[in-house]
Amino acid sequence: MKGNEAIAHAAIRYGADGYFGYPITPQSEVLETLEELMPWETTGMVVLQAESEVAAINMVYGGAACGKAVFTSSSSPGVSLKQEGISYIAAGELPALIINVMRGGPGLGTIQPSQADYFQTTKGGGHGDYRLITLAPSSVQEMADFVGLGFDLAFKYRTPSIILADGIVGQMMEKVVLPPQRPRRTDEEIARQCPWAVTGKPASRKRNVMTTLELEPAAMEVINNRLQEKYKLIEENEVRYQTYDTDDAEYLIVAFGSIARICQKAIEEAREQGIKIGLLRPITLWPFPKDEIDRLSHKVKGILVVEINAGQMIEDVRLSCHDRIPVYHFGRLGGMIPDPQEVLDAFFNHFPEANKQ
Repeated sequence: MKGNEAIAHAAIRYGADGYFGYPITPQSEVLETLEELMPWETTGMVVLQAESEVAAINMVYGGAACGKAVFTSSSSPGVSLKQEGISYIAAGELPALIINVMRGGPGLGTIQPSQADYFQTTKGGGHGDYRLITLAPSSVQEMADFVGLGFDLAFKYRTPSIILADGIVGQMMEKVVLPPQRPRRTDEEIARQCPWAVTGKPASRKRNVMTTLELEPAAMEVINNRLQEKYKLIEENEVRYQTYDTDDAEYLIVAFGSIARICQKAIEEAREQGIKIGLLRPITLWPFPKDEIDRLSHKVKGILVVEINAGQMIEDVRLSCHDRIPVYHFGRLGGMIPDPQEVLDAFFNHFPEANKQ
């Protein structure tokens, strides 16, 4: 199935309570698949096409405030419209899952794949000092797997998480193993697991108030400091990445999402020529695997960062290795996808000394 379809199936099987979205290419199959599967007749999950992206994210805000497992999906321009609501959800310390299947920009751009929302997602696209746990799948299997992981991390830390996929992963078809069906949590389970939720006040506790507004600067600083401490904890415990052929690597490629698979093929071809290149694929774009890149930067002679954008993740790579070695970028724009040979050509252009042929 398609990556977008896998997300829909995985969310139902996770026991999600609700989805609120709005169609936009190339992620519309998430909403369409949910509508075809009609989970409201099986698990009781709500599926609602909102009147706009702004409405959808605020419905997620309301559902999350009730302790429900709710999510939304969109593509780049639509996610831009959701930024204010995402900031509110982060400030309210609410668990929610967001899916962005990226397309090219800026503006309406193109419906073709892109990775140009890296800055928006990892640096906080909305206002204020907040972070999003960011998962970057490179396969349809990970599209399915990261739904459960994204929800689990969101509830563990009471913070929104986002699956940042590119249009290739959303539209490509692969075999996928779906998780087993889980029942939706009962109201009693939600009340026990989410004592902060606004689910109706029992006699046993004070009423819960959900707000992101604090007019006293000293009190607002306390809230911000609490958030920053939580983000530090996430950075300490939730970094995820994969490495390929880095043990003996003399050079390193860093890439995420679908382009990492293209880079892996390029590395295989380079090694057939006796050129030792390794690959690091960040799975969490935030928290970023800066310590592992720092470690590898002491071993390799240079790094090529490959992205489907004009150069965004490269800034985090350079910060991670403290510019101790050369770090270069290669990317295509406008929805153009490089093939493995283009990646190798870019590598040899920046590191001609590596070509032993």
